[in-house]
Amino acid sequence: MKSTVETLSPTRVRLAIEVPFVELEPSLKKAYREIGQQIQIPGFRRGKIPAAVIDQRVGRAAVINEAIQEAIPAQILAAVREHDVKMLGRPELESFPEIEDGQPLKFTAEIDVRPEITLPDLSTIEISVDELQIGDSEIDDQVKGLRERFATLKTVERAAQEGDYVQIDLAATVDGEEVPGGSATNISHEVGSKQLLPGLDEVLVGQSAGDSTTFVTQLVGGDFAGRDADVSVTVRTVKEKQLPELDDEFAQLASEFDTLDELRNDLRERVTRVKKVEQLYAARDKALAELVQAADVPAPEGVVREEVDHRKQAMADQLERIGASLEEYLSAEEKTEEQIDTELTEAATEGVKIQLLLDTLADAEDVQVSDDEFGHEIMHRAQRAGVQPQQYYDQLVRSGTAGAVFGDVRRGKALALVMERIKITDSAGNELNMDDLRGGSADEHDHDHDH
Repeated sequence: MKSTVETLSPTRVRLAIEVPFVELEPSLKKAYREIGQQIQIPGFRRGKIPAAVIDQRVGRAAVINEAIQEAIPAQILAAVREHDVKMLGRPELESFPEIEDGQPLKFTAEIDVRPEITLPDLSTIEISVDELQIGDSEIDDQVKGLRERFATLKTVERAAQEGDYVQIDLAATVDGEEVPGGSATNISHEVGSKQLLPGLDEVLVGQSAGDSTTFVTQLVGGDFAGRDADVSVTVRTVKEKQLPELDDEFAQLASEFDTLDELRNDLRERVTRVKKVEQLYAARDKALAELVQAADVPAPEGVVREEVDHRKQAMADQLERIGASLEEYLSAEEKTEEQIDTELTEAATEGVKIQLLLDTLADAEDVQVSDDEFGHEIMHRAQRAGVQPQQYYDQLVRSGTAGAVFGDVRRGKALALVMERIKITDSAGNELNMDDLRGGSADEHDHDHDH
């Protein structure tokens, strides 16, 4: 086999490959075996049909074509190894080759390759994040949320107000005809929550137990979608939400703490940890963007196209799981498919650039991944997927994606190097290190990074 490599761009090369016909002999033998297993000829056992008979029945050209399809990937791989091409993505044939019997196989293929990236000195990279500030109002909001969880409902003998809970019966008709599925009884509803029909909350205010009224609303689904319906509503009961007193007794009810002050201090610590994680993510994203720009990382077009296709298919699968279509999603978001494609392309391009940058850094720093580190990642992903670790690993091996997971772990370690070496300050001028940002609680977020 002879091959040459031509550089088309920093991220793409063209391989020209010529294979003498004699070197195709193993592929030809394999093609005869596979075709012999697929056809039936009287007088011959399946798989024991002589090559000459297959040539007569199927045609020598069909056998050669089968052999070429089997040989091309192996020949491309051999050329990639010979020229030390750092291949990314799948090779693209410029055209499928056709050869005469006995003549050499000649073809060209274009391949995306990993570009040469000059890494900047990490110690020269400086980024700033927002200063960590926590106001008393934020803690008050946390306490309010806890009080809401421990609220009770008490029946009251008065008209409904916003924030009350009512038990109601509903019945909808269009031009006097009952709407299928438009009736319901004894529904619990919070007045003002806008969780049911448009117009309902407005008519409920001022209604007491036993009162009935009607209103008009536009239906959004079913046989009468888009038409106005007359809805009658009857109030069964009105209940007032009562919040517990904000005192030490409440702290003991809602937490493991004895006093309200202890509870508030704990909530402050929790908010602090969350905000430190937000600082960490902001620092990570800014650092990667700064490095990608400083290194002027190019993005291989073929790899980006594959990533866009993957993301778009993942989006379609997710929509299908919740019973929606891409068209419905586009309508709800008020976007066109072209706009979605543009957004996906921009995100995929940035993601590919970051991967290339971190891979280059991992090579430069000789980053290694231990069996324990890889196993820990497998266990974490298996837990998220709800399967046993061995089962998850076996699935990765069968699908050929175990290497991708290994690469993710290696990039994660390279990213950790970035975060340790760059200079991070907050908007108040305070210099931060990774211990400051982790806040002692980063373990639960170790696997949330997006590369």
